[in-house]
Amino acid sequence: MFDRFARIPLDDEQGRRELVDQVVIELARHSVAEEQHLYPAVRRILPDGDEIADRETADHAAAERTMKELEELEPSDHRFNDAFGRLVREVQAHIAEEEGELFARLREVCDPDTLLDLGRKVERAKRFAPTRPHPVAPDRPPLNRLTGPGTGLVDRARDLLTGRGR
Repeated sequence: MFDRFARIPLDDEQGRRELVDQVVIELARHSVAEEQHLYPAVRRILPDGDEIADRETADHAAAERTMKELEELEPSDHRFNDAFGRLVREVQAHIAEEEGELFARLREVCDPDTLLDLGRKVERAKRFAPTRPHPVAPDRPPLNRLTGPGTGLVDRARDLLTGRGR
């Protein structure tokens, strides 16, 4: 999705907005699902799990602030491209860290069934997760598991009414 942004002409503001909205929807859902299931497991399983989960959650918080900024900017604003570029860098660094270190460490200590179960929980949580950034929402259980589905329902209703993410 990130690569498509560069191919959208600068004067296609609607196309740029739609793509950024889709990116934000996917990232918001993914972040919440990881915070509900992956990071609590990391805290339980890895000896330095608290430190790792705190760092990953901080990465999410930075990306959420950038996503919120993008929501509030018009594609015609020169800051829109800068904010999207920052979001891409934040997400790519986060992915590299997770895939390069975290997932490898989990594979070392977890059996395949545990990892599959964790993956299923994350995927299931995405279906009910918020579709918009909520930088001040709780990011740790149990509060995020209690507020996430309700916030997600409100977000999806707003998306339906506004046509966002179609």
